[in-house]
Amino acid sequence: MNNIRLLSLIAIAGAVAACDLDNLAPEGSNLLSDQVQTANRYIQSRGEARFNGMYTMLGAPGSVDGGGSNGRPDDFGFIMAAFSGDIEAADLVMPNSGYNWFSACGYLTSRNANYANPYIRYAAPYNTIAAANEVIRTYSESVQTPESRHKTAQAHAIRAFSYLTLAPYFQFRYEDAADLPCVPIVTEATEDFTNNPRASLAQVYQLILSDLDTAIEGLKDYTRPDKSRIDSQVAHGLRARAYLYMGKWEEAAADAAIAAGGYLPASMQEVSVPSFYDINEHNWIWGYDMTTDLALTNIYATSSAWIRSFSGDGYSAGTQVYSCINNLLFNKIPDSDVRKGWWVDEDLESPLLETISWNGASGRDISLLEIDNVKLPFLPYTNVKFGMKTIGGTNNDDDWPFMRVEEMILIQAEGYARSGNPDRGRQILEDFVRSYRDPEYSADAGGRTLEDEIWYQRRVELWGEGFANPDTRRLAKPLVRFHDSGSNFPEAFRFNMAADDGWWLLRFPTAETNTNPAVVDNTGGMLPIQGQHPQLRDGVTD
Repeated sequence: MNNIRLLSLIAIAGAVAACDLDNLAPEGSNLLSDQVQTANRYIQSRGEARFNGMYTMLGAPGSVDGGGSNGRPDDFGFIMAAFSGDIEAADLVMPNSGYNWFSACGYLTSRNANYANPYIRYAAPYNTIAAANEVIRTYSESVQTPESRHKTAQAHAIRAFSYLTLAPYFQFRYEDAADLPCVPIVTEATEDFTNNPRASLAQVYQLILSDLDTAIEGLKDYTRPDKSRIDSQVAHGLRARAYLYMGKWEEAAADAAIAAGGYLPASMQEVSVPSFYDINEHNWIWGYDMTTDLALTNIYATSSAWIRSFSGDGYSAGTQVYSCINNLLFNKIPDSDVRKGWWVDEDLESPLLETISWNGASGRDISLLEIDNVKLPFLPYTNVKFGMKTIGGTNNDDDWPFMRVEEMILIQAEGYARSGNPDRGRQILEDFVRSYRDPEYSADAGGRTLEDEIWYQRRVELWGEGFANPDTRRLAKPLVRFHDSGSNFPEAFRFNMAADDGWWLLRFPTAETNTNPAVVDNTGGMLPIQGQHPQLRDGVTD
């Protein structure tokens, strides 16, 4: 990045504390009504534009505030929501720095109803729900053709995906809290947005499953143009996630097997280099296709700017706000596992760095490399899992995986393990890990229960992809960021939290509660304090 860009970056980052207090309430007040209350009939071109926009807003810069070069760098839709959730959990560590726009997630002050971070994470799914509802209305009222049916089915799947993104953050796990309030339901039939109370968790999941049933049926004869679109296998994969979150293990395993059909995991060789940046990677089932033109609208509001450590014009490398792994988890990964190289170790070394070069440096020299206005040295345990189309590139147009076949395999393993067939679950797990990650692997080697072993594998395999917080919650596990011996979490973020602590639950933005007084907010728990609950353990990092 040039000097002018760096000065702008510093100016923006220096104001992060104030920006986090921004309410970002849309003019006209109601978060939902101005998105949904539109004409019931659309000309076909309008429907097509809304259909395409429904997909674009999943990860576009400025998904909530409109973007542009002066938009917020922490506003990039569902990718941002996934990133935020992982920072709130135990395995993704970021520095406590004035440059860190996601520090609210480290502190867990993200429960403040007036903060921008939780507002964006609430508004982005509902904006997408609004777009999906418009698509459903548009094509339901038109002459039914295969094309209109396919678009309607995809809109139902997108709506389900949106509620799946919201539900785990506003209520405890389904098995304990099905009858408790979750989030308001908004469909194409909703008319009163100012008196729309929270639906129960069971009602939200009923809508999710109904939408996915509709999507699966409507997409049976659909061939998608590329992996940015949802087809029937993706819909089965989303339903597998829903069933997993609900504790319906057999159903989850069955849907995951369908979703995985025809896909192979990335090989050991393929994950022995920085990857996870191209939607055409064969193990991706569904992803976000970040075009160059879209990324250039605000290159800082992208996954490349934040979680990828190789950007030539991004926050992560430019300000040393790297996404690192908690060393409690890193130290549990055996040296025989290729994934150990997805992060540099305490000495800043990783075999993945031997496969690339940056500004003439390779190997550990990349970790130490310092380029004026572009890159600062890596921190211990910095991730090199997420590569880029061009190492040191400045477009930040790298794609994002919403669903990989590896996730579906792990859902199958867990589904069988928890539904009375542990031998089959163990076999699926061992076959995957031995063939694609660690040839010396045994599910019993870590001394964990099979259920905790599968969670450990999810934590390593899916690190940084948005599953850490929902997994911790659905398994009723405590947040364990440190042991008595410490961890590499910054001191201010170094605390543990019980599984039933009400602070887990996000609060509703003021923009919602002001205009929809029927919503009764979450109030439980207290802001964690440094060093609390050092005795807590999670069954994986013990």
